Amino acid sequence: MKFLGIDYGTKRIGLAISDDGGRIAFPKEIVLNDSNTFKKIGEILKNEKIDEMVIGESVDFSGKLNALSARIDAFILELEEQFKIPIRKQKEFLTSVEARKGGDTKEILTQKQSHSRLKDKKRGHIDASAAALILQRYLEKINNK
Repeated sequence: MKFLGIDYGTKRIGLAISDDGGRIAFPKEIVLNDSNTFKKIGEILKNEKIDEMVIGESVDFSGKLNALSARIDAFILELEEQFKIPIRKQKEFLTSVEARKGGDTKEILTQKQSHSRLKDKKRGHIDASAAALILQRYLEKINNK
């Protein structure tokens, strides 16, 4: 079974995929949250032969759903309508912070680009890594039953 992990953001959406056995998550890419989002996700679902999606459920420090959670729910409804494959939620808490700590930014920082482009590229790398963390937590939960 193969999974797609999603770290939803209002500007960018981080994506990760699992291995074919559904044991290990890998950062895949980021897509802009725009009119092409579902087309790009659909291509990944088809090309990678994804069986199930896992999306981060955004919570605050007390573990309660936050302001972003309503947008995530609307996004999930659209995913369900368009792709007809199971979608699971996995609580995400500080996954972007964790991804930022674990990421190697040396390559990003040595490129000769403007400060804003560096920030955007670094954020994108982090979004995909955060999606991998969300997916990995879900895989560990289902594989360690």
